[in-house]
Amino acid sequence: MLKKTLRGVVPPMVTPLLNNDTLDVKGTERLVDHLLKGEVAGLFLLGTTGEGTNLSPVLRDELVSRVCSQVAGRVPVLVGVSDTDFSESLRLAKRAAELGASAVVAAAPFYFALGQMELVAYYTRLAERQPLPVFLYNMPSHVKVMLDIETVRVLARNPKIFGIKDSSANIAYFNNIRRIKNERASFSVFMGPDEALGEAVLLGADGGVCSGANLFPRLFVDLWRAAQACNIDRVRELQERVLRVDEAVYTMGRDATRYVKGLKCALNLMGFVTTR
Repeated sequence: MLKKTLRGVVPPMVTPLLNNDTLDVKGTERLVDHLLKGEVAGLFLLGTTGEGTNLSPVLRDELVSRVCSQVAGRVPVLVGVSDTDFSESLRLAKRAAELGASAVVAAAPFYFALGQMELVAYYTRLAERQPLPVFLYNMPSHVKVMLDIETVRVLARNPKIFGIKDSSANIAYFNNIRRIKNERASFSVFMGPDEALGEAVLLGADGGVCSGANLFPRLFVDLWRAAQACNIDRVRELQERVLRVDEAVYTMGRDATRYVKGLKCALNLMGFVTTR
């Protein structure tokens, strides 16, 4: 369980698969080793990049079990519990705690777009009914609702809610979220989009949950460190490399899933996972 503010690069790990219902165990082990060698600050399982909402409960449990066992406490493991069914989110959160995860991450329930007071009630209930710290996940493009600034401010007062990952790609929104740290310094604020990592950390973000770190974890870690040190020239250099990676990997095709396909294809070419 997290005992202090989480800071650094936390890759949203892809889920290596042999087929729709079979985990690529060897690929998973290779990928975890690759990420840990890159000195990441933690791993985020079953997020959007990890296709968490598309996997069966059995497969989700297996991934969490194997990764937590392999990591063995070397870095925090965060587990995505986003679902339309609160009971399933709660079940997975409790199971993640049993398996050694450090925290859970939850986007708003999708299909019905909840109101802001309903979101406060949902996250409060999730925090109270399972043992792990909770990270908010602002992902309006996928769940049809934005976590309003005041909603995040209210939830940040809950001692079991440890931070937020913002994937809105809205820098004005992000800056307002970042200011909540003035009220609670231990509340971790993470940027989602790869291309905004350097700028976000310079502005005061704690880190990034960057999909491209699956491929090049050390590149993103070096960028985070340069921004922490306010080394602007180095940030510009490394951010340009990140942009080139994004352009090469995320733009093949027009489907919304193209970035996951691109990541898995690149990881396959690098010898880490299958292309499923």
